[in-house]
Amino acid sequence: MEFSLRGFIQGFKAGIPIALGVASYGLVFGILSRQAGLDLLPSLCMSAFVFAGASQFVALDMWVTPLPVAAIIITTFVVNIRHFLMGAVLTKRFKGMTRFQKYLSLFFLVDETWAYSLSQWKKGNTNAALLAGSGFCLFLAWSLSTAVGNIIGSGPVDPAKWGMDFAFTAIFIFLATGLWQGKRDILPWLIAAVVAVIVSKAFPGKWYILAGSLSGSIAGALIHDK
Repeated sequence: MEFSLRGFIQGFKAGIPIALGVASYGLVFGILSRQAGLDLLPSLCMSAFVFAGASQFVALDMWVTPLPVAAIIITTFVVNIRHFLMGAVLTKRFKGMTRFQKYLSLFFLVDETWAYSLSQWKKGNTNAALLAGSGFCLFLAWSLSTAVGNIIGSGPVDPAKWGMDFAFTAIFIFLATGLWQGKRDILPWLIAAVVAVIVSKAFPGKWYILAGSLSGSIAGALIHDK
């Protein structure tokens, strides 16, 4: 694997269509953050430094006075714990990279950039900078749309009225189709979905994300190793 400016630019360009969708729910986050009482600067800082859509929405849902700091930290950790699995997949791809290249790539590691980069590497692309390039594109879209949403969120705006709340789901459907490798993927995906639904009904919080991820990953590893 190499890490070059060419790969970074390629990743950035490829990330533009995904970034349009990311911007739509970044706009939603900005609007909701303003309605939750966050001004422009703290809202923008959350998107720029945390850069994790799902956990930011979860934290925002828990944003009350007094602020339940411990609960927010634990919940967002559970939501983002899937990054351990995503990072494990990247271990072989990152061999030979400098620390700066690794840390840069990992900062921009989100579900969309991980799925895109993995699909490209499986097709024979050997440039590891795809992850950082596509991630930087999404980072700009997420941060800028958060700022715009926060500014316009001072008025009576309902994101669901315009269908913007579905953008998050639509992007993951699109990414899932790109990772499809054939009929052998049906069972792991089905197991992940069923386990996630059962856990979501049986336990409070976001544990269903971890349960679905782990069960699907284990099933996939067992099936594809045969």
